[in-house]
Amino acid sequence: MTEHIKVQAPQDSGVPGWARDFSLTDRVVLITGAGQGIGRELARQFAAAGAVPVIADLNMGNTERVKAEIIESGGRASAAQVDIADAESVNGLVKSVVDQYGRLDVLINNAAIFATLDKRKFEHIPLEEWDRVMRVNITGPFLCARAVAPIMRAAKWGRIINISSDAVTKGVMNYMHYVASKSAMIGMTNAMARELGEDGINVNCIRPGAVSTEVERAVNPTVELRQSQLMQQCLKRSMLPTDLVGIMMFLSTPASAFITGQTIACDGGYTHSS
Repeated sequence: MTEHIKVQAPQDSGVPGWARDFSLTDRVVLITGAGQGIGRELARQFAAAGAVPVIADLNMGNTERVKAEIIESGGRASAAQVDIADAESVNGLVKSVVDQYGRLDVLINNAAIFATLDKRKFEHIPLEEWDRVMRVNITGPFLCARAVAPIMRAAKWGRIINISSDAVTKGVMNYMHYVASKSAMIGMTNAMARELGEDGINVNCIRPGAVSTEVERAVNPTVELRQSQLMQQCLKRSMLPTDLVGIMMFLSTPASAFITGQTIACDGGYTHSS
């Protein structure tokens, strides 16, 4: 990140009531896996709301494209390359964010391996593939949270949002490594919320349904499967990345001050209990 963008520290006074509590103006938001898909849309929408997203991804070309989209729309953003499975890379990223802005308000652990995975019975998953999925999908978010925690502790304010999947509740077949990693995200959220609560840091988890994005998948669901999923939802339409924006923004603001350690489903009512 070579370009320095000056932002003011968020102000909690001088703005009345609910408008202040829901404001994202000048919040510095680190979003991993933001070069495409869900992360891209979150970065664009957070910038539109006045925040400064740090678009972090392994693919630097993608991060620069998303940054350009935001700048062209009048927003602010910075782009950074990171391998979240590598502690040195993560620590370097967080240091660069703090050097540039002086703080880091929100971490969204979005990056994960899924689209590139082939469907396999669990006994046929190569060990190296299992290890890579675990390294990126659960160790990566752990490394990111570990790196940002001291900054948020010093500020006595912070938000960490982890992303799980409704594949956990469905027990989706032939993706056991992915399902296991996303199950672990829920447990990590619960434990992390306990450890960070006294420091004014809220940790929550979102459990999305199947999201339609521009990202190509190794195995696309059949028309029949998509239709079956839609029929089980309360809201009979496909889920889009924009459907995650509202809950993500809410959990990133002072308005969610008393919400932590929660896993919130955002799946059109697929897992709705009668």
